[in-house]
Amino acid sequence: MPDEQDCRQCGKCCEKWGWDQSGIPEDLVPWIAESRTDILQHVSVTFRDGSRSTGRDLTAADLPRVARIYYWVDPQGRKLTHCPFFFRAEDGKVYCRIHLAKPAVCIGFTPWNEGIRDYALNCPACRDTAP
Repeated sequence: MPDEQDCRQCGKCCEKWGWDQSGIPEDLVPWIAESRTDILQHVSVTFRDGSRSTGRDLTAADLPRVARIYYWVDPQGRKLTHCPFFFRAEDGKVYCRIHLAKPAVCIGFTPWNEGIRDYALNCPACRDTAP
């Protein structure tokens, strides 16, 4: 399949893969700089000393101590089974409420390039092109 496809905004990939993902410190940098507590409160951070926190109170000085980042949790730090920024509009299309600030794992996900054949075949954009 081609490297690029036209996403149909069906939401299948966000419903299946838009949560329970690991993050990277580079995602946190702009969220901290822009005081995006709306996003950071849904991030679980484990520090090198084993302590845990949501990202809500993170500062740039904390980043070197981060051992693991996990998306997405509720504001109390409990794992979610969905992306808190997933939104299905009246037109039936799915939109990301943090599209311009979404994490790298979401930006980089393209089901037509994944090795998960059974999943890609359920993607309407993937079915438009013969394998």
